[in-house]
Amino acid sequence: QVQVVESGGGSVQAGGSLRLSCTASRRTSSNNAVGWFRQAPGKEREFVGVRSWNGASILYADSVKGRFTLSRDNAKNTVYLQMNDLKPEDTAVYYCAVARSSYGSASRGDYQYWGQGTQVTVSS
Repeated sequence: QVQVVESGGGSVQAGGSLRLSCTASRRTSSNNAVGWFRQAPGKEREFVGVRSWNGASILYADSVKGRFTLSRDNAKNTVYLQMNDLKPEDTAVYYCAVARSSYGSASRGDYQYWGQGTQVTVSS
């Protein structure tokens, strides 16, 4: 069993930045992609982005493209989500998940291990 832990959430004003971290308890298969999702109150969990282990494939939701950036430190088994130019509509609980596949996808069903989430609140 792999435990996934997110950190770095908090409260910021619109236009601010946050960096979320996602660390797995042990090294997953070298072919596993890692993705981020978010869930706002009263809404379904939605895809934010996914990065393959080697970085050859990175996908972002249209709503965050150009503002959010995924990176990965394999030595630390950690994936980062840098969030810039945050907007109030980015307010949500952000979840990290380890995919079953090499490249991942926008589908929640493609992810095997999930973290407990970290709250991001953006005020106007």
